[in-house]
Amino acid sequence: MQSTGFGFITQFHAMASPCEVLINSTDKRLAKKVGQAIANEAWRIEDKYSRYLSTSICAKINASNGKPVSLDEETYKLLDFARQCFLMSDGAFDITSGVLANAWTFDGSDNIPEQDKIQPLLKYIGFDQITLTANSVTLNQGMAIDFGGIGKEYAVDTSLLIAKSLTSLPVLINFGGDIAASSKLRNGNPWQVGIEHPGFVNSTSEKLPPLVVSISTGALATSGDARRFLLKDGKRYSHVLNPKTGYSIVGAPKSITVTAPNCIQAGFIATLALLQGKQAEQFLQQQDIGHWCIW
Repeated sequence: MQSTGFGFITQFHAMASPCEVLINSTDKRLAKKVGQAIANEAWRIEDKYSRYLSTSICAKINASNGKPVSLDEETYKLLDFARQCFLMSDGAFDITSGVLANAWTFDGSDNIPEQDKIQPLLKYIGFDQITLTANSVTLNQGMAIDFGGIGKEYAVDTSLLIAKSLTSLPVLINFGGDIAASSKLRNGNPWQVGIEHPGFVNSTSEKLPPLVVSISTGALATSGDARRFLLKDGKRYSHVLNPKTGYSIVGAPKSITVTAPNCIQAGFIATLALLQGKQAEQFLQQQDIGHWCIW
C-alpha cells in the first residue's frame, strides 16, 4: 500500500491483470482494511471461476461430460446473466465460445488458424444448448464455458459492494481497466482515469498517451485488443471472436470504453459493440450510452 496525493492505493495482481484500489482517505488503517478485503474478493472470484484452475467451478462444469453439475446461488445468477446476454445479443455474446481457444492463441504472433481448425468447433458453441436451472447446469459433451467475458467485471461490482460496506469515503477500483467508483472525490471533483491506447506507437516509438476520462460514480469497462491480438500482413486480429463464425471481428474500433451503472453491464455492452464491427460506434449512439472509441 502506498500513500498518494489523494489518500492511499493498494496494488495486487488477479485475473491476469494488474489491480488497484484507491481510497480518498488519510486513515491508513482503513485504507489497508479496504484494500485487503477487495484483494481477497478478487482472488475469491478468480479461484471460483477461472477456467485455468482445475479446482474452480468452471473447470468442474467443463469436465462434466454431459452430466449435471450442482450450482450455488451465486454461480446460477452469473450463468443466468450470461444467458440473458446471449438472448439480448441474438447469440453474439456467448460464454460457450471459449471452446474457440482450441484454435486461436492470441500471443501477438501471425499464427492465424485455418478454417479446418475452426469449423469443427462451431457445433459446440451456443448457450441455447445448455440446460440451466436454479440448482444445476448441464453442458453437452464437448462444450465448455468461459467466464472471462464477465468474471473480472463481476469481481469489480462485488468488490465495490464490499468497499461500500466498509466505508462511506470515496473508493475507486480498477481491475485491469475495468473500473468502478463509489462516489466523487471529497473535494467534489471526479476521479481521472486513463484508458490505454491499444498497442499503437507514435513516430518516436513511444506509446501513445492514454485517453483520460472522468468518473464520479458508476462503472467503466473497456473491450479491445490492447494486449491480446494476432498480427499478419499488417492486419490486426482482435481476441474478440464472433461465436457464429469462429473468426476475429473485422473493422471494429481497436478499443471501446463504455459507462454503465455497474461494471458487468458496461463490459457486456462494450464487447457487444465491438462485435458490430464497423457499425460499433453507431450501435452505441443508438443505445444512447456514454462511450469512447479508439480506431
